Amino acid sequence: MPTTNVSSAEERRAADRDRIEHAARALLSSEGWHRWVQVRSRNGLARYSFGNQLLIALQNPDATYVAGFRAFLDLGRCVRKGERGIRIHAPMPPLKKENDDEEDGRQAIRFRSVAVFDVSQTDPLPDTEPVALEPPAAPITGDSHAHLLPKLEVLASELGYRVSFQAIAGSHEGSCDSKRRVITVNASLAVNAQVRVLVHELAHAQGIDYTAYTREQAEVIVDTAAIIVCGSAGLDVTGDAIPYIAGWGENGALDAVRGFAAEIDRVARRIEEGMSPRLSPSSRVDEA
Repeated sequence: MPTTNVSSAEERRAADRDRIEHAARALLSSEGWHRWVQVRSRNGLARYSFGNQLLIALQNPDATYVAGFRAFLDLGRCVRKGERGIRIHAPMPPLKKENDDEEDGRQAIRFRSVAVFDVSQTDPLPDTEPVALEPPAAPITGDSHAHLLPKLEVLASELGYRVSFQAIAGSHEGSCDSKRRVITVNASLAVNAQVRVLVHELAHAQGIDYTAYTREQAEVIVDTAAIIVCGSAGLDVTGDAIPYIAGWGENGALDAVRGFAAEIDRVARRIEEGMSPRLSPSSRVDEA
């Protein structure tokens, strides 16, 4: 019996690894890349780790807000009977024996496969007002997100930059000068558009420049991060093209695209945390 249990556990772990690998390989196609970006840009998905984002995008690319069965009950919704869950990885508390074995005080983290569901798989509970899960999509030409500009300026300061709003002639919208440590935003733009530009330049300010990356690579990272952040904040950026680099290099394409996507997630998450305290690391629902 112990041998069977060990074999079963190993099979489950192998299946979990295969699932993550398959999800990562989806990034190698333009369709798979766009699918992940669209999922990541939705407000309810920012709480999940990069690996789980890939798993969600692969299994349900139309997902908008994902949570567990009990979490939805707290939100005034119930998963419909017969709905098939989205399998992701969730951390498990370490065993007491593992705690005792850790000499440096760190706890071993293990993961298990769990089922979560998209809001489209739920119904409101009777006689209950469900919690609003998604911010309304505001046009980029409006001023609904003016409250984000001061928060983004604080983030810029934390990154060692100051922000200058000034009229810029022509079609130039903004810039990030790493030598002078100044981010410039075209003050002639609509306020919501200024938010988008500032988000773009804050991505550059996190070290995404033409020294560490090629121009094409850097722009893919910052453009994608900006689409993700603006989408999760409720700005309508559906007209923005989702950038993609075909091939991602001659060798090691899978590692390269996984690394680029993880970097985009990191950059976007840092900006999201600056805009919304509820997306701080302490509020993460998983670490897989």
